[in-house]
Amino acid sequence: MRVWVLTDGKAGDAVQCAAVASALGFPFEERKTAPRPPWEWMAPWGPVDPREAPGRKGGPLEGPLPDIAIISGRRAVPHARALKKASGGAVRIVMLKDPRFAREVPDVLWAPAHDQLEGENIFSTLTTPHGLGPAMAKPGAPSAAIADLPGPFLGVVLGGPSGGADYSVPAARDLAARLTNAGKDYASIAVTPSRRTPPDFLVALRRHLAHDHIFIWNRTGENPYKDILARAGALIVAGDSHNMTSEALASPAPVYIWRPEGIAPKIDWFVAQVVAEGHARLFEDQAPFFTRRPVDATPEIVAEIRKRLAL
Repeated sequence: MRVWVLTDGKAGDAVQCAAVASALGFPFEERKTAPRPPWEWMAPWGPVDPREAPGRKGGPLEGPLPDIAIISGRRAVPHARALKKASGGAVRIVMLKDPRFAREVPDVLWAPAHDQLEGENIFSTLTTPHGLGPAMAKPGAPSAAIADLPGPFLGVVLGGPSGGADYSVPAARDLAARLTNAGKDYASIAVTPSRRTPPDFLVALRRHLAHDHIFIWNRTGENPYKDILARAGALIVAGDSHNMTSEALASPAPVYIWRPEGIAPKIDWFVAQVVAEGHARLFEDQAPFFTRRPVDATPEIVAEIRKRLAL
């Protein structure tokens, strides 16, 4: 079984597709699209860049076509249509997230529940696919970055201002005050920013956060993100990121969601659902222990793909 993972390289898309491909159990190749203008601008509605058409030497669709292509991202949607056409429909397309165009092209389309998509080829789950389940269940040796932190520690996972979330300096000062209070119940605090976290937000958070033992990843060396999720006494995750919140929910730790002002309405709905179903609590200024079960939709998503493709 030949499987391709096809994205434009966006980290969130690539991680989700690779996680699904890995869980399916087949060897897979990761291929990256990079359409030129104007084809980039026309995606997902326009045709594939001729330089990246099926069979084009040096392009992402070069070589024998796959049996299955797992695709995500706006710039890869034209490639899905091109694969279907070139193979006479033989290539089975698995699409992750709403392509916003030609939703009938994928044989299977997974979309998050907050998109509220319906169709014969569509199914949804509340949280996203990822590959962190095994690391959460059986964490290995801790990374050097957090190995010497006294425990239990309060883990903090930050997002960024996409979708209108407030990551201003005043928001950082406010969060720092809340974390300082919550941190009184923990021996240390470990913070990991995302690629989207503004530098001035981190500077303000570092300046105003008070605790005897604080670690804030400075984006050099290995990101201890997975270790923080797996080993925290409790987790506080930014609710602006669907992916990071979904990954945090796979942790066995109590999960609290910090809800920045201005997050997108769809993500706000997701946060409300997670809290209503008891998977997490909203973060105010305390993070006491509570019992919960880890949530990981990946096995459910992969099982549904197998069923629909008769694998």
